[in-house]
Amino acid sequence: MLYQLFQYLNENLGFPRLGVYVSFRVAMGFLTAFALCLVVAPRFIRWQREHGLGESHDKLGSKRRKLIPAGKSGTPTMGGLLIGAGVLFAALLWCKLSEPLVIGGLFVFVVAGLIGLRDDQLKLFHPTRAGLSFKHKLALLCLLGLAIAAYLRYIVWTGDKEFLQVLVLPFMKDANLSLTVFAGLPFLLLVAVTICGSSNAVNLADGMDGLAAGCLLIAGVTLMLMTYIIGRVDFSAYLFVLNVEGASELSVLLAAMLGATFAFLWFNAAPAQLFMGDVGSLSLGALLGYSAVACRMELSLLVVGGVFVAEAVSVLIQVTSYKLRRKRVFLCAPIHHHFQKMGVPETKIVIRFWITSVILSCLSLVLFKLR
Repeated sequence: MLYQLFQYLNENLGFPRLGVYVSFRVAMGFLTAFALCLVVAPRFIRWQREHGLGESHDKLGSKRRKLIPAGKSGTPTMGGLLIGAGVLFAALLWCKLSEPLVIGGLFVFVVAGLIGLRDDQLKLFHPTRAGLSFKHKLALLCLLGLAIAAYLRYIVWTGDKEFLQVLVLPFMKDANLSLTVFAGLPFLLLVAVTICGSSNAVNLADGMDGLAAGCLLIAGVTLMLMTYIIGRVDFSAYLFVLNVEGASELSVLLAAMLGATFAFLWFNAAPAQLFMGDVGSLSLGALLGYSAVACRMELSLLVVGGVFVAEAVSVLIQVTSYKLRRKRVFLCAPIHHHFQKMGVPETKIVIRFWITSVILSCLSLVLFKLR
């Protein structure tokens, strides 16, 4: 809304263009979301405690119950609602809402959040069910991924923008693999897998105080830089990457996400006063995946979100190994619980995962230039 206001004031009253610049709106989006969540969080936590809306050990499996200290039972959850409110409020103020890529990002964020909210509701209020089944959750996220893939293919990237429906290959200049064959089925599948996979991977990582939030912040900063660069003709030409019109506007939305997540981490750091819940992990993970799709950096996401990839792959290996061989590869999955079983303190695991995430993000930016 403020973008349109600033643009009107500039064109009609000669008002300075500061409010139109993406860099200014990135800063303001971050600060707005951060301030809102920081102020509202104590009241939100108090309200949840008063109504008994906290994490329950009763519905956890016996193995997971042993890994989670009893003192964490009753800790307020659904902190993703707080993050979502901050992101949406800041986005409505500072994003260019007429930009199709921003509309898609908001759609993905809200719908994935609603799926997570339903999951959290079942955990909190259903007498026996511990959330949505994995199959139902996966099916809903896949449908979301296919819906946004169709939106990009048939509405946003059509006509002279169809060249964006490619898989950008690393290390080589102008080396792109077309995904428009077979009526665009490869493109639809790639987008669906990226969004669904990213959302589930962040959800799996949300198992220790500050782990998912910290890694999200590091990956989010990297993707914010990527979207800003790829949205600018001059920067993308210098780096020999595709220029995606409107991608820089996504950096404003990602800045709002970073601000809200920073404020959440204030209360999620050990010992946590508030948990993210699936409403937060699914929505934030889906937005990360969508941002990588929007700037055509799906393969780079594997490096940027390497910690999340490791969490998801560890679960996949564990389940596959047990079904085929009746043997477990890890002491417990996801992999952060494996280290916990080895006796490594939780805070040390979290900090080391943050460090790993920083290294991977730096590596992804270096690979960004190697073409």
